[in-house]
Amino acid sequence: MPECRPRARRGLFKPEHHDFRATVARFLQKEVMPHHAQWEEDKLVPRDLWRAAGRTGLLLPMAPAELGGGGGDFLHTAIVVEEIARAGASGLTGFTTHSDVVAPYLVRFGTPAQQAEWIPRLTSGDTVCSIAMTEPSAGSDLKAIRTTARRVDDGWELSGQKTFITNGWHADRVLVVAKTAPDLGARGMTLFWVDARSPGFTRGRLLDKIGQRAQDTAELFFDKVIVPETDRVGEENRAFTYLMSGLVQERLMIALRCAMSLEAALEWTVQYTKERQIFGKAIADHQYNRFKLAEIKTLAAATRAFVDQCLADHMEERLDADGAAMAKLWAADATRAVDDLLQMFGGYGFMREYPIARALTDVRGNRIYGGSAEVMKEIIARTL
Repeated sequence: MPECRPRARRGLFKPEHHDFRATVARFLQKEVMPHHAQWEEDKLVPRDLWRAAGRTGLLLPMAPAELGGGGGDFLHTAIVVEEIARAGASGLTGFTTHSDVVAPYLVRFGTPAQQAEWIPRLTSGDTVCSIAMTEPSAGSDLKAIRTTARRVDDGWELSGQKTFITNGWHADRVLVVAKTAPDLGARGMTLFWVDARSPGFTRGRLLDKIGQRAQDTAELFFDKVIVPETDRVGEENRAFTYLMSGLVQERLMIALRCAMSLEAALEWTVQYTKERQIFGKAIADHQYNRFKLAEIKTLAAATRAFVDQCLADHMEERLDADGAAMAKLWAADATRAVDDLLQMFGGYGFMREYPIARALTDVRGNRIYGGSAEVMKEIIARTL
């Protein structure tokens, strides 16, 4: 309902962006939401949905057109992130991991041959990709990873294990972070573009998450997988620098997702509390509920203003690691208010058929992945 939306004036978006937003919203309404509940039971979306998304322009929207991408800018990516969050289509969050976390490494650091072969395939959805950083004993602390790659005659021999990998089940290609010079610590890691058909590569179980249940998340295992030299991405032992540069954009995307998730949950709740009655009047007409909604509307407006300022800074290449960490920390923490919104639904809020119930568990992961809240505080604290 329009009256509960924050009053931020989003002047960054131009008419072509608004048209693109309408296209994304239509795709979600027609192709996704009628089936999303079943996909949550299946723990993944159908593989064909990736190709449908590619045909509609949802994949790699900001990759350069001359390389085979969508030819847009980061605002197009922001729109995809936001509309997925607005619809509660959490099974599609892997689209932006594929498009705007993994693909930029090929765009920025890949060879011309890698770009020519893979950017068009990623854009069409014919190839699905993931990024494998996290390990059972290494999450936000990247220098603690144990996966290794050593030189052999045919290129590199890759061995190790990764977990919590978004798109891990569907992925045809995996961008793997491995140690190539263990004695150098964080400065001795390299990126490899691994073919999922390679001997020695196996997928573990499809992980059972409390939220974002339709987003396939898997364990991956590498047992002496041979990776050709042509599938190394960027320079040897430069992965840590590459990853740190990519985390600013990734964390901004999480902040954008959180801001829209909170706004959407607020809209659902305002509508419900105006229609549902208790003790002879609408739930929204009780002073406590009215004041709580006012507080959350204010929180949502403040979150939107802060996140959009970070978005504007990023468009001007001025958003730094400190700013992205603050945006993620604030916006993810703001979604705690979804719990208060769910309370106003009473028992219905505890039923997964209501989007507010799914939203409560869907937003929880935002305080963990992309760097936990505690890591964000450490990054911010170092600038004091």
